[in-house]
Amino acid sequence: MSSIGAPPFSNLFAVPPWPVRKFTVAEYHQLIQAGILTENDPVELIEGWIVPKMPHNPPHDGTVDNARERVERLLPTGWRVRVQSAITTADSEPEPDVVVVPSPASLYYTRHPEPHEIAVVIEVAESSLARDRGEKCRSYARACIVCYWIINLVHRQVEVYTDPTGPTGIPSYRQRIDYGPTDSVPLVIAGQQVGLIPVADLLP
Repeated sequence: MSSIGAPPFSNLFAVPPWPVRKFTVAEYHQLIQAGILTENDPVELIEGWIVPKMPHNPPHDGTVDNARERVERLLPTGWRVRVQSAITTADSEPEPDVVVVPSPASLYYTRHPEPHEIAVVIEVAESSLARDRGEKCRSYARACIVCYWIINLVHRQVEVYTDPTGPTGIPSYRQRIDYGPTDSVPLVIAGQQVGLIPVADLLP
């Protein structure tokens, strides 16, 4: 296990050399409601840009399913796991691999979970590692999501980001701790540690 400062973010979503425009969350919803974007369109809204979602492979999907199961085992009453479902922030609507939010499911019949409700958001990263460490991390920090995990399949570790700066000029997390294959990751819900998950149990 190692503790390091969160890395500086690069702008991986390069702006094309011609006029473009960002979309607000409300405009993104209008595109969905009008049928311009459908559930068959593999896109999400990140920092105002409609960007393609990364394709999935078996190690990714298997790890997501396993992480869901491991986290669910430790959750106290009143919390639930959502998998690859949208959350809504001020400027984004990503679809994280795993997110822990309050129960019941009926809370989200007419809206997506919001940052203040989220205990932890988890992304499984392989080909998406640069994006998950970059735009996704910056977006979650800007929204003040208290805890962000990257299950890093490339380096076989779990990166835990905490203490978000919020909407500063360069949003980031002040604390990052990397847990290796012989470590266990503490699962913290509403400020309370509810259990430990061995990293080896999260990696394929």
